[in-house]
Amino acid sequence: MKKVLIIAEAGVNHNGDMALAEKLISVAADAGADFVKFQSFKAEKLVSRSAKKAAYQANNLNDGESSQFNMLKRLELNHENHLQLISCSKEYGIKFLSTAFDSEGLEYLSELGVDVFKVPSGEITNYPYLKKLADLGKPVILSTGMADLREIREALGILEKGIKLEDITVLHCNTEYPTPMEDVNLKAMLTIQDAFRVQVGYSDHTLGVEVPIAAVALGATVIEKHFTLDRNLPGPDHKASLEPDELKAMVSSIRNIELAISGSGKKEPSKSESKNKPIARKSIHLKQALGAGYRLKEEDLIPLRPGDGISPMKWNEVIGKKLTQDCEAFHKLQESDLV
Repeated sequence: MKKVLIIAEAGVNHNGDMALAEKLISVAADAGADFVKFQSFKAEKLVSRSAKKAAYQANNLNDGESSQFNMLKRLELNHENHLQLISCSKEYGIKFLSTAFDSEGLEYLSELGVDVFKVPSGEITNYPYLKKLADLGKPVILSTGMADLREIREALGILEKGIKLEDITVLHCNTEYPTPMEDVNLKAMLTIQDAFRVQVGYSDHTLGVEVPIAAVALGATVIEKHFTLDRNLPGPDHKASLEPDELKAMVSSIRNIELAISGSGKKEPSKSESKNKPIARKSIHLKQALGAGYRLKEEDLIPLRPGDGISPMKWNEVIGKKLTQDCEAFHKLQESDLV
């Protein structure tokens, strides 16, 4: 089984503060994530001046301002910031990843050496963006929040013009922050897998760690999850993010689930449990002392631990046989005792 790729989504939780961004990288690395992911955008190329904040953004910021543009402008990363984050990621031994939101951003990340592109849910219907990805020809991880199968099919059709299907991973996702449990619909991940024969994963916006862990048990090959240093920090995404200890617990749990589902599927005693067979199972014993030549009846027998004698599954074969020697009460019968 291939290792599940875990993307720790820092996103815009750096709040425009590079010291905070570097701390996020250290937390992601310490948790054991494979990637730490940020967002690369210019507000002017992402939203119009009149675009309003999403309800969750307005509620989380609660700053009395409705402009999505002004919010994003404060969260932009410039070229020097990108170089700093890439350098910091190398220092901590974790891979750097970022999401671009337009064709120029994709080109920019490619020039920086990013070798896999993460497509946010909002760009799944952005034809120029998808075409640029196909032209670049690098592996893609595609989020599908708010999408239906037709839209996923159309996006894949564009991407496949330059990218092999085996280099595309499609993430089930729900674009509500936080996602109510009743709206997760985790089985849709399997529907995507069946419909398009692609690698699948899950981008999670629920509170807690249960759902991404369950997704791995169902076959997710990529998990993406927002994290923060503190859910009480100001910003649009902090409240729907994991704190450091939770991120570490999620990664640890996913690695355990990987091991738990990596077996052959053949039902047989494992190496670790085989030694417990005689301890946990039973064998046929005598209830009372009996003499040589005695013909055994059912009421003379009792199944008791340990299980290294005659199996109780041979119960009916033992009944009616004679003892070859005198036996004490609770004697564990052996084949040599019977004739």
